[in-house]
Amino acid sequence: MTTVLVGALGYFVDIYDLLLFTIVRVPSLRSLGVSEAALLNEGLGLLSIQMWGLLAGGILWGVLGDKRGRLSVLFGSILLYSVANIANAFVHSLEGYAFWRFVAGVGLAGELGAAITLVSEMLPARVRGYGTATVAGVGLLGAVAAALVGRYLPWRTAYIIGGVMGLILLATRLSMFESGMFSRTRDDAAVTRGNFFALFTQSGRFFRYLRCILIGVPIWFVVGILVAASPELGRQMGATGPVSAGDAVLATYVGLAVGDLSSGFLSQWVGSRKKVVALYLTATALLSAVYLSLSGPTPSFVYGLCMALGVAIGYWAVFVTIAAEQFGTNLRATVTTSVPNFVRGSVPLLTWSFKALQRDAGLSMSASARVVGLVCVSLAALSLFKMEETFGRELDFHE
Repeated sequence: MTTVLVGALGYFVDIYDLLLFTIVRVPSLRSLGVSEAALLNEGLGLLSIQMWGLLAGGILWGVLGDKRGRLSVLFGSILLYSVANIANAFVHSLEGYAFWRFVAGVGLAGELGAAITLVSEMLPARVRGYGTATVAGVGLLGAVAAALVGRYLPWRTAYIIGGVMGLILLATRLSMFESGMFSRTRDDAAVTRGNFFALFTQSGRFFRYLRCILIGVPIWFVVGILVAASPELGRQMGATGPVSAGDAVLATYVGLAVGDLSSGFLSQWVGSRKKVVALYLTATALLSAVYLSLSGPTPSFVYGLCMALGVAIGYWAVFVTIAAEQFGTNLRATVTTSVPNFVRGSVPLLTWSFKALQRDAGLSMSASARVVGLVCVSLAALSLFKMEETFGRELDFHE
Protein backbone atom coordinates (compact mmCIF):
# COMPACT_ATOMS: atom_id res chain seq x y z
CA MET A 1 0.00 0.00 0.00
CA THR A 2 2.91 2.38 0.69
CA THR A 3 4.09 2.01 -2.91
CA VAL A 4 0.60 2.77 -4.26
CA LEU A 5 0.11 5.76 -1.97
CA VAL A 6 3.51 7.33 -2.65
CA GLY A 7 3.12 6.64 -6.38
CA ALA A 8 -0.30 8.33 -6.37
CA LEU A 9 1.02 11.39 -4.53
CA GLY A 10 3.96 11.59 -6.93
CA TYR A 11 1.63 11.57 -9.92
CA PHE A 12 -0.50 14.23 -8.17
CA VAL A 13 2.53 16.56 -8.07
CA ASP A 14 3.49 15.52 -11.62
CA ILE A 15 0.09 16.51 -13.05
CA TYR A 16 0.05 19.72 -11.00
CA ASP A 17 3.37 20.78 -12.54
CA LEU A 18 2.53 19.45 -16.02
CA LEU A 19 -0.60 21.61 -16.35
CA LEU A 20 0.53 24.61 -14.36
CA PHE A 21 2.08 26.38 -17.34
CA THR A 22 -1.18 26.11 -19.31
CA ILE A 23 -3.05 27.63 -16.38
CA VAL A 24 -0.64 30.51 -15.65
CA ARG A 25 0.43 31.08 -19.26
CA VAL A 26 -1.25 34.45 -19.73
CA PRO A 27 -0.27 36.18 -16.44
CA SER A 28 3.28 34.81 -16.53
CA LEU A 29 3.92 35.92 -20.11
CA ARG A 30 2.38 39.32 -19.49
CA SER A 31 4.71 39.87 -16.53
CA LEU A 32 7.67 39.02 -18.78
CA GLY A 33 6.66 41.77 -21.18
CA VAL A 34 4.98 39.75 -23.92
CA SER A 35 2.40 41.77 -25.87
CA GLU A 36 -1.26 40.77 -25.98
CA ALA A 37 -0.99 39.94 -29.67
CA ALA A 38 1.90 37.53 -29.05
CA LEU A 39 0.51 35.75 -25.98
CA LEU A 40 -0.93 32.79 -27.89
CA ASN A 41 2.05 32.20 -30.20
CA GLU A 42 4.65 32.54 -27.43
CA GLY A 43 2.56 30.30 -25.19
CA LEU A 44 2.23 27.60 -27.84
CA GLY A 45 5.97 27.83 -28.46
CA LEU A 46 6.78 27.29 -24.78
CA LEU A 47 4.26 24.46 -24.58
CA SER A 48 5.91 22.76 -27.56
CA ILE A 49 9.30 23.08 -25.86
CA GLN A 50 7.84 21.42 -22.76
CA MET A 51 6.42 18.62 -24.95
CA TRP A 52 9.86 18.06 -26.54
CA GLY A 53 11.21 17.71 -23.02
CA LEU A 54 8.55 15.11 -22.27
CA LEU A 55 9.45 13.12 -25.38
CA ALA A 56 13.16 13.18 -24.58
CA GLY A 57 12.52 12.37 -20.93
CA GLY A 58 10.17 9.51 -21.80
CA ILE A 59 13.00 7.68 -23.54
CA LEU A 60 15.71 8.71 -21.05
CA TRP A 61 13.85 7.70 -17.88
CA GLY A 62 12.43 4.57 -19.46
CA VAL A 63 15.87 3.27 -20.39
CA LEU A 64 17.27 4.23 -16.96
CA GLY A 65 14.35 2.49 -15.27
CA ASP A 66 15.29 -0.79 -16.95
CA LYS A 67 19.04 -0.33 -16.54
CA ARG A 68 19.32 1.22 -13.08
CA GLY A 69 15.99 0.43 -11.46
CA ARG A 70 12.48 1.81 -11.02
CA LEU A 71 13.34 3.65 -7.80
CA SER A 72 16.20 5.55 -9.42
CA VAL A 73 13.71 7.07 -11.85
CA LEU A 74 11.24 7.94 -9.10
CA PHE A 75 13.99 9.76 -7.19
CA GLY A 76 15.71 11.40 -10.16
CA SER A 77 12.64 12.58 -12.05
CA ILE A 78 10.92 14.23 -9.09
CA LEU A 79 14.14 15.95 -8.03
CA LEU A 80 14.66 17.32 -11.54
CA TYR A 81 11.16 18.69 -12.10
CA SER A 82 10.93 20.09 -8.56
CA VAL A 83 14.12 22.10 -9.03
CA ALA A 84 13.00 23.18 -12.52
CA ASN A 85 9.65 24.45 -11.26
CA ILE A 86 11.23 26.43 -8.44
CA ALA A 87 13.61 27.90 -11.02
CA ASN A 88 10.58 28.84 -13.18
CA ALA A 89 9.42 31.11 -10.35
CA PHE A 90 12.55 33.24 -10.74
CA VAL A 91 12.84 33.63 -14.52
CA HIS A 92 12.90 37.11 -16.04
CA SER A 93 13.20 36.32 -19.75
CA LEU A 94 11.48 34.14 -22.32
CA GLU A 95 14.76 32.30 -22.95
CA GLY A 96 15.05 31.38 -19.26
CA TYR A 97 11.39 30.38 -19.14
CA ALA A 98 11.84 28.14 -22.20
CA PHE A 99 14.97 26.48 -20.78
CA TRP A 100 13.35 25.58 -17.47
CA ARG A 101 10.11 24.40 -19.12
CA PHE A 102 12.20 22.00 -21.21
CA VAL A 103 14.04 20.76 -18.10
CA ALA A 104 10.74 20.41 -16.25
CA GLY A 105 9.33 18.43 -19.19
CA VAL A 106 12.26 16.01 -19.07
CA GLY A 107 11.71 15.49 -15.34
CA LEU A 108 7.93 15.18 -15.57
CA ALA A 109 8.25 12.42 -18.18
CA GLY A 110 9.51 9.82 -15.73
CA GLU A 111 6.96 9.90 -12.91
CA LEU A 112 3.93 8.00 -14.22
CA GLY A 113 5.75 5.25 -16.11
CA ALA A 114 8.06 4.41 -13.21
CA ALA A 115 5.19 4.44 -10.69
CA ILE A 116 2.95 2.21 -12.81
CA THR A 117 5.83 -0.17 -13.57
CA LEU A 118 6.71 -0.49 -9.88
CA VAL A 119 3.10 -0.94 -8.75
CA SER A 120 2.42 -3.47 -11.53
CA GLU A 121 5.44 -5.58 -10.57
CA MET A 122 4.89 -5.44 -6.80
CA LEU A 123 1.14 -6.16 -6.62
CA PRO A 124 -0.38 -9.61 -7.26
CA ALA A 125 -1.98 -9.97 -10.71
CA ARG A 126 -5.45 -10.32 -9.21
CA VAL A 127 -5.40 -6.78 -7.73
CA ARG A 128 -2.95 -5.01 -10.07
CA GLY A 129 -5.67 -2.93 -11.74
CA TYR A 130 -6.85 -1.50 -8.42
CA GLY A 131 -3.35 -0.23 -7.66
CA THR A 132 -2.69 1.38 -11.03
CA ALA A 133 -6.18 2.96 -11.08
CA THR A 134 -5.57 4.48 -7.65
CA VAL A 135 -2.24 5.95 -8.77
CA ALA A 136 -3.78 7.56 -11.85
CA GLY A 137 -7.10 8.58 -10.28
CA VAL A 138 -5.58 10.32 -7.26
CA GLY A 139 -2.79 11.77 -9.38
CA LEU A 140 -5.14 13.48 -11.81
CA LEU A 141 -6.59 15.52 -8.96
CA GLY A 142 -3.32 17.43 -9.20
CA ALA A 143 -4.93 19.21 -12.17
CA VAL A 144 -7.70 20.45 -9.89
CA ALA A 145 -5.13 21.69 -7.38
CA ALA A 146 -3.19 23.46 -10.15
CA ALA A 147 -6.35 25.17 -11.43
CA LEU A 148 -7.27 26.45 -7.96
CA VAL A 149 -3.73 27.57 -7.05
CA GLY A 150 -3.27 29.22 -10.45
CA ARG A 151 -6.55 31.08 -10.08
CA TYR A 152 -6.02 32.50 -6.60
CA LEU A 153 -2.23 32.88 -6.18
CA PRO A 154 0.49 34.71 -8.16
CA TRP A 155 2.06 32.61 -10.89
CA ARG A 156 5.53 32.63 -9.32
CA THR A 157 4.09 31.40 -6.01
CA ALA A 158 2.24 28.64 -7.85
CA TYR A 159 5.52 27.34 -9.31
CA ILE A 160 7.24 27.45 -5.91
CA ILE A 161 4.38 25.45 -4.35
CA GLY A 162 4.77 22.75 -7.00
CA GLY A 163 8.52 22.52 -6.50
CA VAL A 164 8.28 22.39 -2.72
CA MET A 165 5.58 19.69 -2.85
CA GLY A 166 7.92 17.60 -5.00
CA LEU A 167 10.86 17.99 -2.64
CA ILE A 168 8.70 17.03 0.37
CA LEU A 169 7.43 13.97 -1.49
CA LEU A 170 11.01 13.04 -2.38
CA ALA A 171 11.71 12.48 1.32
CA THR A 172 8.76 10.07 1.63
CA ARG A 173 10.24 7.85 -1.08
CA LEU A 174 13.10 6.82 1.17
CA SER A 175 10.74 4.18 2.60
CA MET A 176 10.08 2.53 -0.79
CA PHE A 177 11.59 -0.75 -2.00
CA GLU A 178 12.81 -1.81 -5.43
CA SER A 179 10.80 -4.28 -7.51
CA GLY A 180 11.83 -7.89 -6.89
CA MET A 181 11.28 -8.71 -10.57
CA PHE A 182 13.74 -6.02 -11.62
CA SER A 183 16.29 -7.14 -9.00
CA ARG A 184 16.22 -10.71 -10.34
CA THR A 185 16.56 -9.45 -13.92
CA ARG A 186 19.47 -7.18 -12.96
CA ASP A 187 21.30 -10.14 -11.46
CA ASP A 188 20.97 -12.14 -14.70
CA ALA A 189 23.97 -11.11 -16.82
CA ALA A 190 22.51 -12.84 -19.88
CA VAL A 191 19.53 -10.46 -20.08
CA THR A 192 19.85 -7.17 -22.01
CA ARG A 193 17.92 -4.41 -20.25
CA GLY A 194 16.59 -1.05 -21.40
CA ASN A 195 17.52 -1.32 -25.09
CA PHE A 196 15.09 1.20 -26.61
CA PHE A 197 16.07 0.23 -30.16
CA ALA A 198 15.03 -3.37 -29.48
CA LEU A 199 11.45 -2.12 -29.83
CA PHE A 200 12.11 -1.52 -33.54
CA THR A 201 14.20 -4.54 -34.53
CA GLN A 202 11.35 -7.07 -34.59
CA SER A 203 8.07 -6.39 -36.40
CA GLY A 204 5.88 -8.14 -33.82
CA ARG A 205 7.41 -6.18 -30.95
CA PHE A 206 7.26 -2.89 -32.87
CA PHE A 207 3.55 -3.24 -33.70
CA ARG A 208 2.82 -4.24 -30.10
CA TYR A 209 4.51 -1.00 -29.03
CA LEU A 210 2.73 1.09 -31.68
CA ARG A 211 -0.66 -0.31 -30.69
CA CYS A 212 -0.01 0.67 -27.07
CA ILE A 213 0.55 4.27 -28.23
CA LEU A 214 -2.38 4.49 -30.64
CA ILE A 215 -5.04 3.38 -28.13
CA GLY A 216 -4.14 6.40 -26.00
CA VAL A 217 -4.17 9.10 -28.69
CA PRO A 218 -7.97 9.80 -28.48
CA ILE A 219 -7.43 10.87 -24.86
CA TRP A 220 -5.21 13.75 -25.95
CA PHE A 221 -7.43 14.53 -28.94
CA VAL A 222 -10.11 15.42 -26.40
CA VAL A 223 -7.75 17.32 -24.09
CA GLY A 224 -5.58 18.96 -26.76
CA ILE A 225 -8.30 19.98 -29.22
CA LEU A 226 -11.85 19.76 -27.88
CA VAL A 227 -11.04 21.15 -24.44
CA ALA A 228 -8.09 23.41 -25.30
CA ALA A 229 -10.07 25.06 -28.11
CA SER A 230 -13.32 25.19 -26.12
CA PRO A 231 -13.48 29.05 -26.11
CA GLU A 232 -13.24 29.19 -29.92
CA LEU A 233 -15.53 26.19 -30.44
CA GLY A 234 -17.99 27.74 -27.99
CA ARG A 235 -18.18 30.89 -30.11
CA GLN A 236 -18.76 28.80 -33.25
CA MET A 237 -21.50 26.84 -31.45
CA GLY A 238 -23.19 30.11 -30.55
CA ALA A 239 -22.77 29.55 -26.81
CA THR A 240 -24.86 31.90 -24.68
CA GLY A 241 -21.75 33.19 -22.90
CA PRO A 242 -17.95 32.98 -23.09
CA VAL A 243 -16.46 29.54 -22.43
CA SER A 244 -13.36 29.57 -20.21
CA ALA A 245 -10.53 27.20 -21.17
CA GLY A 246 -9.45 27.04 -17.53
CA ASP A 247 -12.90 25.97 -16.34
CA ALA A 248 -13.16 23.47 -19.19
CA VAL A 249 -9.79 21.94 -18.23
CA LEU A 250 -10.84 21.79 -14.57
CA ALA A 251 -14.11 20.04 -15.41
CA THR A 252 -12.36 17.59 -17.76
CA TYR A 253 -9.77 16.55 -15.19
CA VAL A 254 -12.36 16.06 -12.46
CA GLY A 255 -14.05 13.67 -14.89
CA LEU A 256 -10.71 12.06 -15.72
CA ALA A 257 -10.04 11.27 -12.07
CA VAL A 258 -13.47 9.61 -11.79
CA GLY A 259 -12.94 7.78 -15.08
CA ASP A 260 -9.52 6.46 -14.12
CA LEU A 261 -10.79 5.01 -10.86
CA SER A 262 -13.93 3.55 -12.43
CA SER A 263 -12.20 2.07 -15.50
CA GLY A 264 -9.48 0.46 -13.41
CA PHE A 265 -11.95 -1.06 -10.97
CA LEU A 266 -14.27 -2.12 -13.79
CA SER A 267 -11.42 -3.91 -15.57
CA GLN A 268 -10.87 -5.92 -12.39
CA TRP A 269 -14.55 -6.77 -12.02
CA VAL A 270 -15.08 -7.89 -15.63
CA GLY A 271 -11.64 -9.52 -15.87
CA SER A 272 -10.62 -7.72 -19.06
CA ARG A 273 -8.59 -4.67 -20.04
CA LYS A 274 -9.68 -4.71 -23.70
CA LYS A 275 -13.43 -4.75 -23.04
CA VAL A 276 -13.19 -1.78 -20.69
CA VAL A 277 -11.05 0.28 -23.10
CA ALA A 278 -13.54 -0.57 -25.89
CA LEU A 279 -16.42 0.67 -23.71
CA TYR A 280 -14.72 3.94 -22.79
CA LEU A 281 -13.45 4.50 -26.34
CA THR A 282 -17.02 4.12 -27.64
CA ALA A 283 -18.24 6.63 -25.06
CA THR A 284 -15.45 9.02 -26.13
CA ALA A 285 -16.53 8.79 -29.78
CA LEU A 286 -20.23 9.35 -28.99
CA LEU A 287 -19.67 12.24 -26.58
CA SER A 288 -17.21 13.91 -28.97
CA ALA A 289 -19.85 13.74 -31.71
CA VAL A 290 -22.41 15.33 -29.37
CA TYR A 291 -19.93 18.03 -28.32
CA LEU A 292 -19.19 18.98 -31.93
CA SER A 293 -22.91 19.12 -32.80
CA LEU A 294 -23.96 21.56 -30.07
CA SER A 295 -25.92 24.66 -31.01
CA GLY A 296 -26.42 27.54 -28.62
CA PRO A 297 -25.35 25.76 -25.40
CA THR A 298 -24.84 27.53 -22.11
CA PRO A 299 -21.25 27.58 -20.81
CA SER A 300 -22.38 25.41 -17.89
CA PHE A 301 -23.64 22.77 -20.32
CA VAL A 302 -20.29 22.83 -22.15
CA TYR A 303 -18.45 22.33 -18.84
CA GLY A 304 -20.78 19.48 -17.94
CA LEU A 305 -20.09 17.81 -21.27
CA CYS A 306 -16.34 18.35 -20.75
CA MET A 307 -16.65 16.53 -17.42
CA ALA A 308 -18.51 13.66 -19.13
CA LEU A 309 -15.78 13.53 -21.79
CA GLY A 310 -13.23 13.41 -18.98
CA VAL A 311 -14.91 10.31 -17.56
CA ALA A 312 -14.98 8.73 -21.04
CA ILE A 313 -11.26 9.30 -21.68
CA GLY A 314 -10.51 8.10 -18.16
CA TYR A 315 -9.15 4.80 -19.43
CA TRP A 316 -5.69 6.40 -19.07
CA ALA A 317 -4.87 4.14 -16.09
CA VAL A 318 -5.95 1.00 -17.96
CA PHE A 319 -4.07 2.11 -21.08
CA VAL A 320 -0.79 2.55 -19.18
CA THR A 321 -1.38 -0.74 -17.31
CA ILE A 322 -1.81 -2.51 -20.66
CA ALA A 323 1.55 -1.11 -21.79
CA ALA A 324 3.20 -2.45 -18.63
CA GLU A 325 1.62 -5.88 -19.10
CA GLN A 326 2.49 -6.22 -22.80
CA PHE A 327 6.29 -6.33 -22.35
CA GLY A 328 8.88 -8.25 -20.35
CA THR A 329 10.70 -7.01 -17.26
CA ASN A 330 13.83 -6.06 -19.21
CA LEU A 331 11.88 -3.57 -21.38
CA ARG A 332 8.85 -2.80 -19.19
CA ALA A 333 10.00 0.56 -17.79
CA THR A 334 11.20 1.67 -21.23
CA VAL A 335 7.77 1.00 -22.71
CA THR A 336 5.61 2.13 -19.79
CA THR A 337 7.48 5.42 -19.47
CA SER A 338 7.81 6.27 -23.16
CA VAL A 339 4.31 5.27 -24.32
CA PRO A 340 2.31 7.93 -22.39
CA ASN A 341 4.86 10.56 -23.38
CA PHE A 342 4.61 9.67 -27.06
CA VAL A 343 0.83 9.98 -26.69
CA ARG A 344 1.27 13.43 -25.12
CA GLY A 345 3.73 14.20 -27.91
CA SER A 346 1.02 13.51 -30.51
CA VAL A 347 -0.66 16.81 -29.58
CA PRO A 348 1.44 19.01 -31.94
CA LEU A 349 0.59 16.65 -34.84
CA LEU A 350 -3.10 16.65 -33.92
CA THR A 351 -3.27 20.44 -33.64
CA TRP A 352 -1.33 20.87 -36.90
CA SER A 353 -3.84 18.59 -38.68
CA PHE A 354 -6.74 20.42 -37.05
CA LYS A 355 -5.46 23.80 -38.30
CA ALA A 356 -4.41 22.48 -41.74
CA LEU A 357 -7.91 21.15 -42.45
CA GLN A 358 -9.32 24.60 -41.75
CA ARG A 359 -6.62 26.45 -43.68
CA ASP A 360 -6.15 24.19 -46.71
CA ALA A 361 -9.46 22.30 -46.99
CA GLY A 362 -11.69 25.18 -45.92
CA LEU A 363 -13.43 23.16 -43.22
CA SER A 364 -15.01 24.71 -40.16
CA MET A 365 -13.45 24.18 -36.73
CA SER A 366 -16.04 21.58 -35.76
CA ALA A 367 -15.73 19.73 -39.10
CA SER A 368 -11.93 19.68 -38.81
CA ALA A 369 -12.21 18.31 -35.28
CA ARG A 370 -14.60 15.59 -36.52
CA VAL A 371 -12.08 14.44 -39.15
CA VAL A 372 -9.14 14.39 -36.72
CA GLY A 373 -11.24 12.66 -34.06
CA LEU A 374 -12.49 10.02 -36.50
CA VAL A 375 -8.94 9.14 -37.53
CA CYS A 376 -7.76 8.96 -33.89
CA VAL A 377 -10.65 6.78 -32.74
CA SER A 378 -10.46 4.49 -35.80
CA LEU A 379 -6.74 3.84 -35.33
CA ALA A 380 -7.28 3.24 -31.61
CA ALA A 381 -10.14 0.79 -32.27
CA LEU A 382 -8.09 -1.16 -34.84
CA SER A 383 -5.10 -1.29 -32.47
CA LEU A 384 -7.30 -2.49 -29.61
CA PHE A 385 -8.84 -5.20 -31.81
CA LYS A 386 -5.37 -6.52 -32.72
CA MET A 387 -4.06 -6.35 -29.15
CA GLU A 388 -3.67 -9.31 -26.79
CA GLU A 389 -5.69 -9.40 -23.61
CA THR A 390 -3.33 -8.95 -20.65
CA PHE A 391 -5.63 -9.14 -17.62
CA GLY A 392 -4.17 -11.45 -14.97
CA ARG A 393 -0.91 -11.98 -16.85
CA GLU A 394 2.11 -12.81 -14.68
CA LEU A 395 4.81 -10.26 -15.42
CA ASP A 396 7.98 -12.11 -14.40
CA PHE A 397 9.23 -12.76 -17.96
CA HIS A 398 11.77 -11.31 -20.42
CA GLU A 399 11.59 -10.16 -24.01
